[in-house]
Amino acid sequence: MIGIALGTAGAHLAGQLAGWRIELSAAAILLAAGFAAGVGVFFGFYPARKASGLLPIEALRYE
Repeated sequence: MIGIALGTAGAHLAGQLAGWRIELSAAAILLAAGFAAGVGVFFGFYPARKASGLLPIEALRYE
């Protein structure tokens, strides 16, 4: 939520400074947030799931 608010504010600020007309759609914001959340969940869940199948001594051997 903070990232969405900062991104929206930054887009409006850039538009004001450059003299551009800024139009943000809710669908674009939700799509971007959903994609970012999906990437975060995948790259957090996949390594954790893979590591949970290892024995602790084997997992520590590769460090």
